[in-house]
Amino acid sequence: MSGIDACLLEVMRLPGARSAAVVDWISGLALGVAGDAPGGDHEAAACETAELARMVAENRSFGPLAQPTAPPPQHLGGAPAVEDVIATNRDSYHLLRFVTGALEGTVFLHLWLARDEGNLALARIRLGEIADRMVL
Repeated sequence: MSGIDACLLEVMRLPGARSAAVVDWISGLALGVAGDAPGGDHEAAACETAELARMVAENRSFGPLAQPTAPPPQHLGGAPAVEDVIATNRDSYHLLRFVTGALEGTVFLHLWLARDEGNLALARIRLGEIADRMVL
């Protein structure tokens, strides 16, 4: 089990990693950040990626929300069925990996990865492993 800071440091060791963040997709707050912020502002990046994560997590087209063991929070309730979201642009990838079991499943890891230096498949596998070990 690893804390937020240890997980972020491990994510930043991935080839091509530009930044990493742990974000709550309900509030849009960054719980931890490392590296350069996409767009130059970690808080704005956290809010913007939280919007994307929320849209995917709460969209029934991608699968129903998993039923939590405790009563759900005020959002639609439960951890998203989606494991991760990948957004690509000309020079980079953005990988959002949902962290199950943390804060009723409302937390995700955001990795900003340089396209020419990173390996998206490796990053996806490693981010999943890191998310599984993360404790808040």
